[in-house]
Formats: sequence, structure tokens, C-alpha cells
Amino acid sequence: MVCILRTVPAICKAKCKAKAGLAAALLCFSAAALAADAQLPGTATANVANAASKACRGTIYLTFDTGSQSQAEFIASTLRKYRIKASFFLANEKTTRGDYSLSPEWAGYWKQLVADGHAFGSHTFDHVYVQSDAPDGRIRLKPQFGAQAGQSLLWTPAQYCEELKRVDQRFLQLTGQHLDPYWRAPGGKLTPGLSAAGAACGYAHVGWAPAGFSGDELSSEKFSNASLLQRMLRDLKDGDIVMAHLGIWSRRDPWAPANLEPLIQGLQQKSFCFATLREHPLYRLKK
Repeated sequence: MVCILRTVPAICKAKCKAKAGLAAALLCFSAAALAADAQLPGTATANVANAASKACRGTIYLTFDTGSQSQAEFIASTLRKYRIKASFFLANEKTTRGDYSLSPEWAGYWKQLVADGHAFGSHTFDHVYVQSDAPDGRIRLKPQFGAQAGQSLLWTPAQYCEELKRVDQRFLQLTGQHLDPYWRAPGGKLTPGLSAAGAACGYAHVGWAPAGFSGDELSSEKFSNASLLQRMLRDLKDGDIVMAHLGIWSRRDPWAPANLEPLIQGLQQKSFCFATLREHPLYRLKK
């Protein structure tokens, strides 16, 4: 028989020559293939992720909202390194580059995330915060960006629906793909009227678990990265949705560079796996 392997330890080569049995040959091949894979770039991390996925005792759903985008590339590359799929909620927010997160300059970034298999939802185009429901059925809101930034506006549910769909239209222009039918209100704030408007527009609202609040928008002087990480690793449980941002202007000690990889590793060590909202029991897409 012949052993056809990329890189085979000498002991395995000898066994392959010495043993003619099919079972022994297959065993030899498997061991050598694993040894070869371990030498390939990036496979060590992938093997850790794959090993964890075989013994899942629960699933965690990582989600990221747009923001200053200062950590956007780091977060994307970290997810790629561990072969983890997450969900992103998009608004057209001002970035540290001086442009906006849904500007044409970001098309390549979003296209790569699409190719990586992530899920995407609307975060309202101008990052519009809800204030209250009006007696006439309209909703009082305040955009953070755009032509009406900082103004208190009264919108009908139909107008709010258009705001949600503006993100989908821009995402289609940038990537050639539509958003998934999810949305997240800025700040996670809802009113009965706003909830009804999103549902009538065909979008399911996605919040996050108390343990899934990353704290990346809190003061780093009062809430250290180490304390935030410890809390999440201690409290996260099966089915929890985690929320973080692609960058926060106000936090001096950024959360993602210090905490994202240790969080992933710590959860994998506890036999948690990761998935997008497309696989979440409450938000699973019907096929």
C-alpha cells in the first residue's frame, strides 16, 4: 500500500510501510493529517474552535452595533481567526476616519463580512433614538446623525419603517445583499408604539441579555476591561445575546482589543459555541 500525505512524521511512515491492514492505514492517515494540519497557518485556532463545537453545552450569540468603527477591523479579523459567525446592526454613524459607517469607503468591509457568513440587521439609518409615543399614534424621536440631527421629530409608524429600510437599501448598494429581518433600536430603548412600528415593517427587534451587555460604552475609569470580562464569563448562559460596538468614542480604554479574544477563548473553554441570530430560537429564519 502507499501512504499519500502532505507532511508525515517518520514513525507514521514506518508504520504505513509495515502494516498492510486497511484499518491501520486509515488510522495512520488520520493521525498524520492532523499533524500536518497543525503546521498550517491559522489551523491551531481553528482546531480549538472545531473541538469546542463538537461538545457544545450551549450557544452564545455575539452581536455588534456600528459606532466610531475604530475597532471594526480588529473585530472582523478576530471573528475570522476563530471562524465565528456573529450578527451586526448597522446605522450610518460618523467614524474615526472622518466618513460614515455606510459610506462607499466601507463597502469592502461589509462585503467581506457578508462573504464570511455573518448576519445583518437595521439600527436605523441616522441612529434615531426614541423619546416617547404621542397621543395621535405618532412617535417622538431624535436622530443622532443626518440632516435633522439633534431635532425632536414626530414620525408616523410608516416614516419609521422607511428609516429602517434606508439601511437595507444602502446595504444592498454596498454589498448586493439585503439585510436580515432584524432591527435594534439605538440604546435598546423601545416604546409600545415603536415596537409596533418595527413589527409592522417586518422586522423583529433584538435586544440583549443582561449578562450580554459588554459595557464597552461605560467609563473605563469606573469599569475596567478586566472586571467587565470577568462578569461576562461568570454570568453568560446558553442562549444569551451579547452586545458590543465596532468602536465607542467616549471609552478611553477600548473594550474589544482587551476583551474580545479572551471572551471567546473563555467561553470555548466552558464548551459554548457561537452562532448568528439566524439560528436563534426566537429569530431563526424559516427555510
